Amino acid sequence: MALTGRHALITGGGTGIGAAAVEHLSAAGAKLSLLGRRIEPLQGVADRHGGTAIRCDVTDPARIAAAFDEARAANGPIDLLVVNAGTADSAPFHKMTRESWDRIISTNLTAAFDCARAAISDLLNSDHGRLVFVASVAGLRGVPYAAHYAASKHGLLGLMRSLAAEYAKTNLTVNAVCPGFVDTPMTDTSVVRVSERTGLSKQDSRAAITNINASGRLVDPDAVGNIIAMLCLPLSRDINGAAVTIDGGTSA
Repeated sequence: MALTGRHALITGGGTGIGAAAVEHLSAAGAKLSLLGRRIEPLQGVADRHGGTAIRCDVTDPARIAAAFDEARAANGPIDLLVVNAGTADSAPFHKMTRESWDRIISTNLTAAFDCARAAISDLLNSDHGRLVFVASVAGLRGVPYAAHYAASKHGLLGLMRSLAAEYAKTNLTVNAVCPGFVDTPMTDTSVVRVSERTGLSKQDSRAAITNINASGRLVDPDAVGNIIAMLCLPLSRDINGAAVTIDGGTSA
């Protein structure tokens, strides 16, 4: 229960990696605020772990400010921030639209900046502030047919490393996790998209995506949630500026 009394705010906390992070942070004793666009899954996870569910579209800066204030009113100053909310898409570059680019960058990178800005005073005032971004192995290499997604995750790692360097002499650490393809609803959506665009069956589309991971299996979201919680522990104070890969050896 190393995080007893600490307030953890998780964006995109209703499903997938976010929900897994909630489970592990709850097990460590943290007070929990869960943010997301869809209140039903958020509320379900919050009810299981005694957390606070708050509706928030992270692409709306005003709503971020209001939601973070709601979280503080319920659970106190923010000690731990997990920026997990994100989206994905794919298209050949010559067919990629500016609208798609703006949507991906806005959700995956600009919203991360806004969330970090909304919490930074609390994090710096905490005796062990923790900021964890959920990035991707797509932030470590080029990704055909997903230039906008890869660019957003490369930018997220640049933001993470810059904040880690800027605040290295404080009690705040800033890190990122970089999963491969994870067994989450986002991957389910990717399976449908690949099937529609290639004519492959959903089974074959899932196999094609799964085999992008060197392990030949999808990453368990619980494993990612475990690493996120580990990065939030007081004992992890010297892990700063790290991009932790959880991809079965894909980026080895």
